[in-house]
Amino acid sequence: MTFTLQTYQRRRDQLRHDVGNGILLFLGNGEVGMNYADNTYPYRQDSTFLYFFGISQPGLAAVIDIDEGREVVFGNELTIDDIVWTGKVPSVGDLSREAGVGETLPLTSLKACLDKARAKGQTVHFLPPYRAEHRTWLWELLQVEPSAQDGRASLPFIRAVVKQRNHKDEEELACIEQAVDLSTEMHLAAYRMVRPGMHEAEVAATVAEVAARQGRQLSFPTIATVRGQVLHNHGFIHTMEEGDIFLLDAGAEGPGCYAGDLSSSMPVGKRFSTRQEEIYNIHLESFRAAVAQLRPGAPFRNAHLAAAAKIAEGMKALGLMKGDPEEAAATGAYALFFPCGVGHMMGLDVHDMENLGEQYVGYADGEKKSTQFGFKSLRLARPLEPGFVFTVEPGIYFIPELMDQWEAEHRFEDFICYDKLHVWRDFTGLRNELNYVITPDGVKRLGSLNKPMTLEEVYAAKGL
Repeated sequence: MTFTLQTYQRRRDQLRHDVGNGILLFLGNGEVGMNYADNTYPYRQDSTFLYFFGISQPGLAAVIDIDEGREVVFGNELTIDDIVWTGKVPSVGDLSREAGVGETLPLTSLKACLDKARAKGQTVHFLPPYRAEHRTWLWELLQVEPSAQDGRASLPFIRAVVKQRNHKDEEELACIEQAVDLSTEMHLAAYRMVRPGMHEAEVAATVAEVAARQGRQLSFPTIATVRGQVLHNHGFIHTMEEGDIFLLDAGAEGPGCYAGDLSSSMPVGKRFSTRQEEIYNIHLESFRAAVAQLRPGAPFRNAHLAAAAKIAEGMKALGLMKGDPEEAAATGAYALFFPCGVGHMMGLDVHDMENLGEQYVGYADGEKKSTQFGFKSLRLARPLEPGFVFTVEPGIYFIPELMDQWEAEHRFEDFICYDKLHVWRDFTGLRNELNYVITPDGVKRLGSLNKPMTLEEVYAAKGL
C-alpha cells in the first residue's frame, strides 16, 4: 500500500460526490498468460484501481454503491494449492482494510451484486475497457456486447476520475520524482556506453537492468534505436555505426507504479557531425520555446505551437522551409518534421489515463481535438492547472516516406522547399524529453538529477 488509508478514503469520497449516484464498477487486472496460463507476463494492476484502492494483486474487482454508502472489494483468497506456488501473501480482507474498505466478498458474488443493483434501477457506471478480458467480463456481468462498451462507458465516471487524477498531490509528486530520478540514471548509463559497433539491444538491456536492480519495472517498452525517424521503434535490431544518432526513450516506475518518461539523443561516436549539431540545436531551441510557455492558465497548445514555430524557423535558416514560421506552425506545415505532439500527461500511466480518452484528459470541455496530421497527435492542449504533471518532448524527424507523399500531393509548397530535402533523407531523427509539474505560480522540472540537454552536457556525459 503506497499511501495511507485516509488518502484512499478521501479519493473515493470525492469520487462519490462527483458522480452523484449509482454503482461504480472497478475491474482490476488479472494475470495474462504469455503462452499458457501459468507462464505470465509481468503483472501490472489497472491504474484507476490502484488510485482508489491501492491493491496491486491480480483477480480483484470492486464496487462503490453511492446510493447505499457501501464499498466492497471482490476477490478470492488463496488456496493451499496457490500458496505452494506463490507463498503466503496478505489476504484480500487485510489488503482491503489497509485501503479503508471493510467489506470483501468472493469474486463469484460480483455478478449477483450487480444484478441486484440493476433490478432496483441503479445505474452501473463503468470505464472504457482496454483489455480483451475486461470486455468479456463486462459482457458476462452487464450483458453489454464488447462492440458497444466504449459507447456505453460512463461519461460522469470518466470525468470524475480525470478530475482527480489530473491533479497530483505532494504524495504523488514524491513518487514521480523518484521515478524520474531512476529514469535519469537509466539514460546516464546509456550516454556512458553508446559507441560504434554496439548493438541497440545491449543498451536496452542495460537501461532495463538499472531499473531492475532497484526492484522497479519499466514504465513503458523502451525505444532504443539509431532509426529515430520511426517514432515508436522497439525492434533493437541494428548495430550502431560511426555517424549515427542514437535515440533512447525510456522510463521506470517508482513507488506505487508512478511513471517517469525521458528521451535522449546522442552521437554514437564521440561527437555529432556539423549537420547533426545544427539540427540538435534547432531542437533545443524548440524545447526551450515550449518550456517558456508553461504556467498556470496557459493552454498547453501554446507550448506545442511555440516549439513548432521554432522548428520551422530553424528549417528556414537551413533552406528547407520558407515563409513565416508562425504561420507554418499554425497551418500545420511544420508537421513534416515534427508529426507528433509536444507532450502528454504523466502519472500512474506514462500517457496518463489515455485509456479513458485523450479528449477528456488533455482537452477542456467543449474543445475538440483536431483531425489534421500533426495536430491530431497533440494529446494535451488544455489550459494548465497546478498539479498537472506532463512531459515536454519536441523532436525533429526526417521521414522519407512522409516527404515523398507530401511532395507528390504538393502539400504546403508555400512553406516547404522540397528541392532541398533530398540530401536530408538519411538524417533519421532526434528528440529530448523532460518531465514537469505546474505549481501555483509557475512550473517545476521534476527530478533531482540532471539529464543532459545541451551539446556540452551531452559530450560531458559521454566522458569527453
